Amino acid sequence: QVQLVESGGGLVQPGGSLRLSCAASGSISSINVMGWYRQAPGKQRELVAVINSGVATNYADSVKGRFTISIGNARNTVYLQMNSLKAEDTAVYYCNANGVVDGTLRIYWGQGTQVTVSS
Repeated sequence: QVQLVESGGGLVQPGGSLRLSCAASGSISSINVMGWYRQAPGKQRELVAVINSGVATNYADSVKGRFTISIGNARNTVYLQMNSLKAEDTAVYYCNANGVVDGTLRIYWGQGTQVTVSS
C-alpha cells in the first residue's frame, strides 16, 4: 500500500505562484509514475502533469510553460510548481501514483488540496 499526502494549496491572486507537495509513504519502491490531476466544480478530473521514473515529464497543454513537476532527492515527494496562475486553474488538485505490485497495476490517490486563484 502507498499513502499520499498533499500540501501547499491555498488562495492566490491571478499571476501568482504556488508550490504543491505530495509525500508518499509505504511501498514506494513499487511506484514508477507520479503525477497531479485536478478537478474543478462541475468538471471531470483531468491530468495536469506526470513524471515517469523520476525523469520523463508530460503536461496538459493548458499548463505548459507555467507549471513544473519534479521529484525530490529522496524520491518519495513530488512537487508541482505553479506560476502565472489563472482563474481557470482553480480546482482541487490530487496527487496520483501508479505502480505494479505482483503483476497488478495499483493506482493511488491523495485526499486533494484546494487551489483558488482569485483577486
